Amino acid sequence: MQLLNRIGFLSLPSGLTKTQRENFFYCQMDAVAMGIIMGVQPFLSVFLTRLGATNFQVGLLSSLPGFTGLFLTLIIGRFLQTRRSIVPWYSWARFGQIAAYGLSGLLSLLLPPPIAVNAILGLWLLVSIPQALLNVAFSVLMNAIAGPEGRYLLLSRRWSIVGVTSAVLVMLAGQILDHVRFPLNYQLTFIGFTVISAVISQTFTRHYNIPASESSPVRIPGESLRHQLQTFTRQILAERPFVAITFKRLVFILGSQLVAPLYSLYYVRTLQASDAEISIITTVQKAILLVGYFFWTRQREKRGSRFVLLSTTLAVALYPALTAFNHQIIWMVVLAGGAAIFEAGLNLVFFDELMKTIPPEHSATFVAVAQSLQHFVVIVGPILSTILADYIGLSGALLLGAAVRLVGFGLFWMGKADRGSVIGN
Repeated sequence: MQLLNRIGFLSLPSGLTKTQRENFFYCQMDAVAMGIIMGVQPFLSVFLTRLGATNFQVGLLSSLPGFTGLFLTLIIGRFLQTRRSIVPWYSWARFGQIAAYGLSGLLSLLLPPPIAVNAILGLWLLVSIPQALLNVAFSVLMNAIAGPEGRYLLLSRRWSIVGVTSAVLVMLAGQILDHVRFPLNYQLTFIGFTVISAVISQTFTRHYNIPASESSPVRIPGESLRHQLQTFTRQILAERPFVAITFKRLVFILGSQLVAPLYSLYYVRTLQASDAEISIITTVQKAILLVGYFFWTRQREKRGSRFVLLSTTLAVALYPALTAFNHQIIWMVVLAGGAAIFEAGLNLVFFDELMKTIPPEHSATFVAVAQSLQHFVVIVGPILSTILADYIGLSGALLLGAAVRLVGFGLFWMGKADRGSVIGN
């Protein structure tokens, strides 16, 4: 551990207690595991495309987590609210998420391409159950580790480690994919990266040391379901800053989900990019994210959260529009790198602004509400954009996503800085 602490990205901040230092370290090693598996994540939709998947099937891959999450996230949030510790649930959900990539490779090894595409989609439908749990548990766990003052520091370090690790591994994956025959190249890469990532993740995620919380009952004996729902709704609506930030985020995220499945299709079908070229684009994105996390952490300290929020939402909104007008690989690399700087700040500020508005004693429940609403746009966005792409083209669908993102930016921009935690410091 002392040797790892001397490595820049795994160094621990000063002034932490022994428990906090251990939790920060476990979080960073968990990030290494995530960086490894994210080395193959960008290639999953590319793999399906090369197996012969339709636009709709590629869009369905992005939408599947939303179907499960929409119906289960509130139940999961209420369930986690009753757990004294969410660490075991987080650890095993993370394992399930990682294992899915290896199983995707295995299914393609055992089944012919048309059947393999549907089998992989079925697998990711099942995996969306632990994914839904993970989405809630991650926010609650990171907030418990860092607290209000440490969220930017913890997450900028975590996501920087993910970025560095995945940038290196994406480049490695791209070389393997380019030098081994299809589909063995994808099968070996998915299975190999999964094994390494799963071992590291399980080694460290089980050891988070978070104080046990007092479990909150999700149901009062004798209370009707209708009365429970009314009470629950009033509890949510009473937190007006939470409602405001959630609505604005949803509009922006809808734009993001509209374009989410389109980039892989655009790279393969419009730019005619090879696997190696796609890996270069992705590597540049992930490497520059590292710079972005440190840059926006400083900007938040100097200029406040509102500056970070407006700068990043505007820049990220323009990215799909610029992509739609580009037809050269070299400019795609430049655009992807430029957008990555702003995406880093967006990741940080969206998480921080949401958690500011959530009552600590009900964190799992409120995070679950935000995630449930987000899952709805995860379902609608990719399916809608891939269907529309058949009529207005990939460039037209990218422009639509950019327009919705700009609406989201406008909502944030029209807010006033004196509205407290929604968009202020």
